[in-house]
Amino acid sequence: MADRLGYKKIFGVLIPGMNSVVEPELAQLKVPGVTNQTARHVIAPGLKTPGIEQVMELLMTCGPDALLLGLTTESAEGGLDSLAALADDLAGKSGLPVFTGSYASYAALRSLGATKIAVVTPFDDEKNHSIVKPQVEAQGFEVVSIAGTAAPSLEAIAGASDAEILNVFAIADHPDAEAILQLGTALPVVDLVADLESKFNKPIVACNAALYWQALRESGITDKVEGFGRLLAD
Repeated sequence: MADRLGYKKIFGVLIPGMNSVVEPELAQLKVPGVTNQTARHVIAPGLKTPGIEQVMELLMTCGPDALLLGLTTESAEGGLDSLAALADDLAGKSGLPVFTGSYASYAALRSLGATKIAVVTPFDDEKNHSIVKPQVEAQGFEVVSIAGTAAPSLEAIAGASDAEILNVFAIADHPDAEAILQLGTALPVVDLVADLESKFNKPIVACNAALYWQALRESGITDKVEGFGRLLAD
């Protein structure tokens, strides 16, 4: 439903309650004629989302054209399958297209032609290698390297400094990687993407940037968003 400010599209954005990063990062990427209307939901152990349907129903009252889920779920066993099922359920109930941080990231990598990738996460080595890496590879990618900031809790992810983020990208980078994928929607990377691409000389797919890129492009909006890497600049 268009209005004077959202005359191209209105995006409804569903964000985990503790996540302080998705909303400001998507705001940085906004193009003229598109508005982001946000709502927050509970995130429970195992990345479960109890009550999200009720939150969505309230968000629907502002007339969004699409729903964006600020979630990547590779850190939970079966997380990607659960995320796909959640997106399908919300799409069926809302009648709207639903985009997710995880699946948008894989679409972005495919659009860039990257098959061998390095991965950056907010998680520790054990979770990265035992849970995250197998789920990423099940999407058809070869993970040549993976590294994380080892945040002690979901709430602590957003506290990573610029130096910590640069360091984990440097650890993850690998000569065989055709792109670097960043997972974890609470890890603040979007405003660093252009500098990271310059430093490592390869595409950086930050999950929040990929989420907005897919929502824009699949909604028919072709505006280039400069300053945040090659994905959104194309």
